[in-house]
Amino acid sequence: MTEAREPAGPHARRLPGTPCWVSLMTHGLEATEAFYGELFGWEFRPGPQQLGPYVRALLDGREVAGVGRLPTGRRLPVAWTPYLASDDVDRTADTVRLCGGTLAVGPLDAAEAGRMAIASDPSGAVFGIWQGAAHAGTAVTGVPGAPVWNELLTFETESVAKFYKSVFRYQDEPVVSAGTDSLALLLDGRPVAELHGVGQGLPPGRGPHWRTYFEVADLDVTLRQVAELGGRVLAPAHDGPHGRTATVADPEGAEFSVVQDPR
Repeated sequence: MTEAREPAGPHARRLPGTPCWVSLMTHGLEATEAFYGELFGWEFRPGPQQLGPYVRALLDGREVAGVGRLPTGRRLPVAWTPYLASDDVDRTADTVRLCGGTLAVGPLDAAEAGRMAIASDPSGAVFGIWQGAAHAGTAVTGVPGAPVWNELLTFETESVAKFYKSVFRYQDEPVVSAGTDSLALLLDGRPVAELHGVGQGLPPGRGPHWRTYFEVADLDVTLRQVAELGGRVLAPAHDGPHGRTATVADPEGAEFSVVQDPR
């Protein structure tokens, strides 16, 4: 995953298909701010309110993620969602439909920041589409507290890969070290995300979904903080090709992974 960590300026153009932003929808916005603020050192300021109360998380003054409040009365999952860059959200949304995906929200304008949609692939995994204007996306990567990688956990990769390659023109290649059914999605020859087919190994009650990784300086300290702040450790720390990694959940159950770079 280190290949996808080049820092980008706040207004740098992202190639279509590049993961450019992550956003969490939650019930308790203030409690969620307190959890992630303590865990990652984030501060918050208001963002576009088209979908309800929404804040942007800042790390040393630079935007790294968004957090919004779920609409009252709607039974939607509390989850992190990656956004993939697009030069034309409306055209990308049409392609999503033509390729068997579903549009849940939009396309719609997010004030002067840009234009967005929320979609799901044919397996049901939710992702966002972002056409940046004043806001291009995450302004810093490769530092503790910033998102660093995204992976799709799904039943099998072959049909899902065809969908994403049709919508965003990715190339793909096998990820030999990650198992028998794992593919890297590439743009201009550079890995930007991975697909993992886990068959029936998905968590109980959870279908195919994207998972975001956040970099941390000390994984052991982070896992202690997660527990102290009311979260849970779902998969303990283990060594992998990209560093020490663990999967956790915040107090409302939103899952994410944390990784300590071996540098």
